[in-house]
Amino acid sequence: MPDSKCPRRSPKSLSVFLLFICLGHGLFSRSGPLFAQESAHSPGWVVISVPDYRALRVRAFPAEREPEPPPVDAALSRVDYDLRVDTDVASGHATLTVDVLKNGWVRVPIPSGLFVREAKLDGKPLSLASLSASKESNQLSALLSHTGRAVITLEIALPIAASASEERVSIPSTSSGVTRVTLEIPRSGVDLSLNGGLLSETHELKTGGKWTAYGKGAEPMVFAWRRKTEEHHSTLPLRMHGTLTQFVGLGEDSTSLNANVTLVVTQGAAKEAHIQLPENVTINQVQGALIADWEMKPGEALITFLEPVEQSASFVITGEASLPRDGQIDIPLLRLAGVERETGGVGVDVLGAGEIKEDSIKTQGLERADGSDLGEPVSSRQSPALIALRTRSADVKSPRALHLAVSRYIQQTVLLANVEEARYRILLTKDGKSLVEARYAVRNNQRSFVKITLPPGASLWSASLAGKPIRPGSGPDASLLLPLSKARSGEEAPEFAVEIVYFAPGPGWTDKGRLKVSLPALDLPISRTGLQVFYPPQFRFVAETGSFRAENYAGPISPVLTAAVDEPAVDTVASAPAGLKLSALESPAATMDANAREQKSETAKQSAQTLVDKFHASERGSRASGILPVRVNLPAFGPSLYLVSQLTSENQSASAEFSYQQDKKAGGK
Repeated sequence: MPDSKCPRRSPKSLSVFLLFICLGHGLFSRSGPLFAQESAHSPGWVVISVPDYRALRVRAFPAEREPEPPPVDAALSRVDYDLRVDTDVASGHATLTVDVLKNGWVRVPIPSGLFVREAKLDGKPLSLASLSASKESNQLSALLSHTGRAVITLEIALPIAASASEERVSIPSTSSGVTRVTLEIPRSGVDLSLNGGLLSETHELKTGGKWTAYGKGAEPMVFAWRRKTEEHHSTLPLRMHGTLTQFVGLGEDSTSLNANVTLVVTQGAAKEAHIQLPENVTINQVQGALIADWEMKPGEALITFLEPVEQSASFVITGEASLPRDGQIDIPLLRLAGVERETGGVGVDVLGAGEIKEDSIKTQGLERADGSDLGEPVSSRQSPALIALRTRSADVKSPRALHLAVSRYIQQTVLLANVEEARYRILLTKDGKSLVEARYAVRNNQRSFVKITLPPGASLWSASLAGKPIRPGSGPDASLLLPLSKARSGEEAPEFAVEIVYFAPGPGWTDKGRLKVSLPALDLPISRTGLQVFYPPQFRFVAETGSFRAENYAGPISPVLTAAVDEPAVDTVASAPAGLKLSALESPAATMDANAREQKSETAKQSAQTLVDKFHASERGSRASGILPVRVNLPAFGPSLYLVSQLTSENQSASAEFSYQQDKKAGGK
């Protein structure tokens, strides 16, 4: 034999392979290993037993993974009941469709609460056992041994509960997905109701009725029925009474009319309603849940209901009337027709500048009342000129009338306090700081002071009234309280100027970004606002769309703002935006002679000083602190944008947004 190990291994591998083939073809028996041991073998053969061969074969050809057992042993797929009502019980049969998923014996619970007479499985008798070993348990179950679908038929009976002329039967809940119940009641004239399911079919039989319903297995189904009562309500003569409450608004050009109507039917059924209308009344709309249609006829409005009303109906009538603007007026009154009694009332109010003369009110069939007692639409009115009257008699034949006189007045505007014009000049710097000069042209004949709330973080530098420096008070909310001049009674309130200068910090600018400038909030309305913003020359500045719009610069309209201060000139640069004029902020008053201007404002300064002294002496509930500020002129420099806005409401802080970008050509770097 050769000494090399490789030739020896090769015959052994071949022998094992030939052995596997022989065993596979049945050439070796179980006694094969014993016979092989007794016989002589040539070198290279390997002899193994049959169990070892089987173990090697299982490793070479592993079996597939066994499927997992089902999550449930059996499933109750459907339950069908077919019941007939007898005297005390509802008897019939129940069909249970069961899908068995597990091999071996499986226990299937029977719905609880059923009296089972007989059970069959696929037509063969089936024994039922208790689900629990406890003697107190009444739950029955069936034992099934074969997988697949099985049908269990039960002969059952259910008790009928009777109470207060009503009978009911309850179908127990199960774990099935679908529950179908067919119930037959051998009685005529029965009203059936169902709770926990849905009625799908109803059949009228000669001896009664038959109903089919579906429900969820997890919820019980309760059938309740009672004998149908014969109602002769609709065949009786119609009898009803109503309530009609109307409101009349006497306007300048037209008179509005609103009425709430409620009808109560005491006998029979009402298919329509009739409303008596005066000649000068036009109905525009009739709204209500039961209203089908309405029609105006001579002297009345015909309102049709969707279905005959046997209890009550409510609707709202909206219309208008042609009445004189003032003087003697006969108020149009709506009336209900075809009713036995009518209650309600009427409310009258003057819309606009006017009043009802008390001594001119003449009524018939009405009496004065409180408007809150009449209900809608009178009770919702809060006008002091409202008069309310209640129906004195419920007799529909009693006459009713309302006559009164209306006096109109010429409307005049009563000015309390207002800012005719506000002008702002803002100087912005690259490091985010801003200096703001705010000037207000104010008219006042009642207010003692104006409250000004600066933007967060701002600090006041100076304040003046009519060109005279003042020391403002501080309010409880950190606001500024500046005194105001008052006009004498009977005189037109003149304009005077209020001016403040404050400093506000902010974040530094980058090469490109957006900027929001917030203005002070005043507790007075502002008619118009002008805003001029000065910015560094090395930036391009564009105003964003908002409450302010860009315009060419124009001087103040109010004379007190043009004559209050001398406005300095403005340095201009070539980098100003196209389409906008760079203004020198020089007002026409800058060319006036100083002596003439001083004589013109001397009287205003003296009156302002007297008002300031009185304000500091009384303090008006505020506190003045610090030294008297001096007047600071705004050092306007650089290009500017001019923006305008209209109608700023009181206590509102106006703001403007801008976008900026560094201009490299202008030396930004």
